[in-house]
Amino acid sequence: MADAFEEEGEPTVSIHEYLNEVEEQELEADLVLGGDEGKECTYEKGYMKRQAIFSCLTCTPDGNAGVCTACSLSCHDGHEWTKRNFRCDCGNSKFGVFFCKLFPNKDPENSENSYNHNFKGAYCTCGRPYPDPDANEQVEMIQCCICEDWFHENHIALDSNETSEEIPRDEEGEPLYEDFICQACAVICSFLTLYPPSFWAQARQSDSTVNTNKEGNTLGNMSSGKIEDETSSQSIEKGSAIPPVSGSLSGQKDLFLGEASDENRIVHQCAQNTDLSPKCIIGIDLRGPEVALEKNKPMFLSKNWRDLLCRCVTCKEFYIQKGIGYLIDREDTIMEYEKIAKQKREEKLQQQEGVDLNFLNKLGHAEKMEVLSGIADMKNELRSFLESFDSSKPVTSADVHQVFENLAKKRRRLP
Repeated sequence: MADAFEEEGEPTVSIHEYLNEVEEQELEADLVLGGDEGKECTYEKGYMKRQAIFSCLTCTPDGNAGVCTACSLSCHDGHEWTKRNFRCDCGNSKFGVFFCKLFPNKDPENSENSYNHNFKGAYCTCGRPYPDPDANEQVEMIQCCICEDWFHENHIALDSNETSEEIPRDEEGEPLYEDFICQACAVICSFLTLYPPSFWAQARQSDSTVNTNKEGNTLGNMSSGKIEDETSSQSIEKGSAIPPVSGSLSGQKDLFLGEASDENRIVHQCAQNTDLSPKCIIGIDLRGPEVALEKNKPMFLSKNWRDLLCRCVTCKEFYIQKGIGYLIDREDTIMEYEKIAKQKREEKLQQQEGVDLNFLNKLGHAEKMEVLSGIADMKNELRSFLESFDSSKPVTSADVHQVFENLAKKRRRLP
């Protein structure tokens, strides 16, 4: 009978499990919001390098405006994502007679903001919403680091029908790549194919097609200036992380991935790359003819790939010309955005601990003893309750009220 009761009852969690779950949810929210507590409109900060953006289709059904975290809480309610170089639109001319409650004095429009169909609640090449109400199962989505649109894994135009097998992941399903570039944006970023194989995240392959070392790493070590001699353009193409290159640039020879000597040279220079590097790593003026791709394919970039991009004057001018100058800005990455969010969270927690400690330090001896005594009484009462409580039954609100009533009675009996 007791077993039947346990099976029919609601699932239970320990206090420790509950607190851990709350902590994880708070951390996830902080990472999405970049540590923004949502107290002030970010408009005065101008076009921020990256911030959480909300789209309110009630106020702007055309999906041509975005608002910051604070405005989403005070003025709107919608769906959020992060976006680069964006300024809060809340209350400007796109909202008609509506004014921002936090910062009403705004320009009519933010001319440098860019908008895509995400602002209308549509994502991917299929233009479907997320979550999709008509889908039997929600497919995981990946964000392109260039256009910042989100794509379903089965719509990112890989060769195989089994696209999940071609996305670089480890055995536990965790991504082996840092950034993803969609099929359309691969045209703009075709110059990336001039970098060595270790620049790319390798898709998981069968044991018969992969030459692994003791650590199971199939990529060369870019930071050490070494790559695997066995790596060939054919095996890289199988991994589908690198689009195959065709043709060459006029006046330039032997600078593609098939030449091991040039790979070593580029890898070595990448390892020594700095923001002030005067020498071009890839040895090509990218402002000339574009690198031709046999087929536009999505790209998966390895960890820290942005740090290895050439930063010579010519390449920097090319990045700006193509509108991708943010690629060499470390603060543009989601990883850096989340890192800053974690730092803000830690600072906030330390401040809270400091407030509690300051409060206790400001109390006199008698008040301190009163507080400590109250804490001890609470611990003892909870311990007594848990020791006498039937573990097969759920804790109700009446039980919690009874604990505090017992505490109150004990306090009243004290002289």
